[in-house]
Amino acid sequence: MSRPRTLPDSDVFAVILQRIAAEGEKSVAFSAISRATGLAGASLVQRYGSLAKMVAAALDWGWDELDRMALAAQDTAEVAEHAGAKGAQAVLKALSDHVATLPMAALLAASLRHAHLRPRAAAWKDRVEAMIERHLRDRDSAAMVFAAWQGQVLWDGLDTKGFRLKDLVKRLG
Repeated sequence: MSRPRTLPDSDVFAVILQRIAAEGEKSVAFSAISRATGLAGASLVQRYGSLAKMVAAALDWGWDELDRMALAAQDTAEVAEHAGAKGAQAVLKALSDHVATLPMAALLAASLRHAHLRPRAAAWKDRVEAMIERHLRDRDSAAMVFAAWQGQVLWDGLDTKGFRLKDLVKRLG
């Protein structure tokens, strides 16, 4: 079977983020990404210049995707039609449906290690909290709901049963 001649950056970046999520950043190598994507290692070197630049571009792409997903979730009809606790729940449901395609925990952990990505992470957090706040009308409640939601997102991979986020939103809303 021949190698593909081209592959969009987004496909390469998705593979890199999945690899970071599964085995950590140190597992990302041109050879590993080459095997996973079918692109020649030399093509990856030519396209991105260095391993560090390739990983940085993948992490930036991940935050771009999360920004896009937040906007898409905000524009969801169900979010627009509900106020109060139901609206906040709709925001989180819509966002959860969108972000399930990205390894958010790995992206966040990597962003904490890369100083240039910390502002991106903080801006995304602020954007999502503001979306929740529009429905709950309280900044502190929105911050608590966001933190609880992120906790669920981070721990969901372990398939543990936790509290229902909508119960928290109702109590705070």
